Amino acid sequence: MKYAELCQIYEELEKNPSRLKKVEILSEFMKKLKREDTEIIYLLKGKVFPDYSEKEIGISEKLVIKALAKSSGVSDKEIVNVWKKLGDLGKVAESIMEKKKQNTLFSNSLTIQKIFENFKKLPELEGKGTVEKKLSLIAELLTSASPTESKYIMRTLLEDLRIGVADGTLRDAIVKTFFKFEKETETDKENTKKITELVQESYDISTDWRLVFENAIKGTNYLEKTMLKPGKPLKVMLYLKEATIEDGFTRVGKPALIDYKYDGFRMVITKDEDCEINIFTRRLDNVTKQFPEVKEYVEKFVEGKTFMLDSEAVGYDIKTKKYKPFQEISQRIKRKYDIEKIQKELPVEVNVFDILYYDGESLIKKPFIERRKLLEKIIKKQPFKIRPSQAIITDNIDEAKKFYKKVLESGEEGIMMKNLQAPYKPGARVGYGVKIKPEDNEFDLVIIEAEYGTGKRAGWLTSYTVACKDYEKLLEIGKVSTGLKEKEEEGLSFMELTKKLKPLKISETGRSVKVKPELVVTVVYQNIQKSPTYSSGYALRFPRITRLREDRSSKDIATLEEIRKEVEKK
Repeated sequence: MKYAELCQIYEELEKNPSRLKKVEILSEFMKKLKREDTEIIYLLKGKVFPDYSEKEIGISEKLVIKALAKSSGVSDKEIVNVWKKLGDLGKVAESIMEKKKQNTLFSNSLTIQKIFENFKKLPELEGKGTVEKKLSLIAELLTSASPTESKYIMRTLLEDLRIGVADGTLRDAIVKTFFKFEKETETDKENTKKITELVQESYDISTDWRLVFENAIKGTNYLEKTMLKPGKPLKVMLYLKEATIEDGFTRVGKPALIDYKYDGFRMVITKDEDCEINIFTRRLDNVTKQFPEVKEYVEKFVEGKTFMLDSEAVGYDIKTKKYKPFQEISQRIKRKYDIEKIQKELPVEVNVFDILYYDGESLIKKPFIERRKLLEKIIKKQPFKIRPSQAIITDNIDEAKKFYKKVLESGEEGIMMKNLQAPYKPGARVGYGVKIKPEDNEFDLVIIEAEYGTGKRAGWLTSYTVACKDYEKLLEIGKVSTGLKEKEEEGLSFMELTKKLKPLKISETGRSVKVKPELVVTVVYQNIQKSPTYSSGYALRFPRITRLREDRSSKDIATLEEIRKEVEKK
């Protein structure tokens, strides 16, 4: 397939903000795809590799500017000046190549195969001469590209496609392509809902849209057969909030298993057929190298040829053995150097609370109580290393409250209450389990814009516009400028957040900087009020940032529906 055909679809998607229209455009395009073209599904999300892959294109703005200069003959300085005006390197490439090629024929007609070929080589290059080799691969594409193709080559390289296709849109387009019902009867609507859930579950298990697409071509039976595979991550099951233990029992039933809600981060630990152990975060990042001691604990204290464990890693003080808050151990998630040193300073205990796969068999359809019994059988309890999560099974409210009090006294966040007969639903936030913790008026939100400070805070980004989500849209819900420290040694600081936000910059106007929605923070607030100022229709009063959530993505942030529910409670 010619790359120009895909770019035409990109153009249509970018021009149509309506989600329904995007689904329609994608569906019509998908109907034309041949079986050998299914890898194109990745490009529809601006990717080259499946979501579970550790490989990333990993190209900086500086490098694409050099490649554009090399292929166009325009200086780096001139490109940067145009970038400042347009705020989008894709549009910069389109503008420059348009002027360059007005009176010339394009060298070649680019194919999608060539796009994949060059892009896939980029993360493989290492050693001497790597930069020049990368420049040549990118410049080769740009030299052969039309202005429109140049725009999307640049955007894909920078992982900023700007066409508004998120997972939900892709899912609905697949449903519409292969399972569209002719009539809009109640039965048809119910069938569409079931198939949509099936397509979503297939993705949540495989984290691979190409595989989902190929299974959908074959029919629902193949979607149902999507299997867990140790060695690959999955979308973890999520839990609803409830205010009281009584509400928790109403939601999950009696008796229920009640275990600790640890102030740590999710770890999916897998052992594959080659006995290789891998550790993944809820963002699908492989962090095995960052946690060598966890790999060692699993090798020593967990029995089984193959398995997938769902767990929470929590930090503790090596001397006092008291658990530490998430913020103190979060720096281990992305650490690449001095691993041995930091694991001694910030050790973690792994608390396993579910098992999804064991010795060649998927367990996600089995009742939770059976899964729990199995994990207790195969894990040799080693406090401060690895253990089944501390839990009780009860139908007694007083006993549950006593356990809750004990958990809070230990310094942990609260409790989880779980339905004993429930299956495991990857990626879903369903009522099979709930979390309960003291009322703290907080949300996880994503930063979408920041502003440079003045005076002694000049040079730092010190005011942050945060957003919640409404399906696939991000909606502003306020600005936050408090909660951070002036000095890095005192805790989460303005300097640290500035360092993390700068590489995410999309555009800059005066003191204001728009950033990619990748940095998630926990925001505590006093109350919520209606507000026409922000696109969510609400504003947080007296907000402050309490922690950085590097284990979470914009898919994990608070929803508009959750915010509305909090407003209604008051």
